[in-house]
Amino acid sequence: MNNVKPIKTAQYDQLPVVVYNTNEELGYAAALDAREIINKALVEKNQANVILATGNSQLTFLEALRNLAGIDWSKVNVFHMDEYLGLNPNHPASFPLFLQRHFLDFVKVGSFYPISGQTDDSEQTCRNYEALLRDHPADMVALGFGENGHLAFNDPPYALFNDPDWVKVIELAEASRKQQVGEGHFGSLEEVPTHAITLTIPALLAPKAILCIVPEARKVEAVRACLTKPISEDRPGSILRQVGHAQLYLDQDSAAKL
Repeated sequence: MNNVKPIKTAQYDQLPVVVYNTNEELGYAAALDAREIINKALVEKNQANVILATGNSQLTFLEALRNLAGIDWSKVNVFHMDEYLGLNPNHPASFPLFLQRHFLDFVKVGSFYPISGQTDDSEQTCRNYEALLRDHPADMVALGFGENGHLAFNDPPYALFNDPDWVKVIELAEASRKQQVGEGHFGSLEEVPTHAITLTIPALLAPKAILCIVPEARKVEAVRACLTKPISEDRPGSILRQVGHAQLYLDQDSAAKL
């Protein structure tokens, strides 16, 4: 899949947007950019720190990234961005398990730092993970929009652009919980936990580069709202329009209403 080219480019405030023909081309293009960012960090400091998202929308990106040659993964530390509170780590919907199955089983990274949802002291778990993130400044984060425009589990109305914390326990919006059922991770809404630990928006904006990967028709309304309506905590993804170090990757389906 060499020489993948976008079929359209645009700019929304400070956010460059590239639209690819297919989800697979989008994932491959984002993986090429991720490799460049990682290798630049390895040249500069012999180590790279990356934060990776989970979820079905990230699958083509993760597959392309794990198959790319030319990355010394032994010098890369991997973080992720959220986990359900109280969920068994062996549950199919566990985010560290998702990352293990779709990425970490294929590449041998320097270190992987999972968020544990099974904790007797969730506040301490949050503080410990925040300390890890601050000790390992991220070179890149790869994330997506939720169907309600969320970033990680920063759902409206709980998303705060100026959150004082980098990691916190958050109540999940019903829209997010329904999305997890729709994606097949849980059998019913009742099975979906009501709370999660999430990186906050300031933590997600802190990395040097932000790759926002948003394919699929089910994200089309979130994309339209985050790009064309006012920047607002009601549309958490809209904040990317004013940070200056992000890029949004879309396919034809997710860009259809632009």
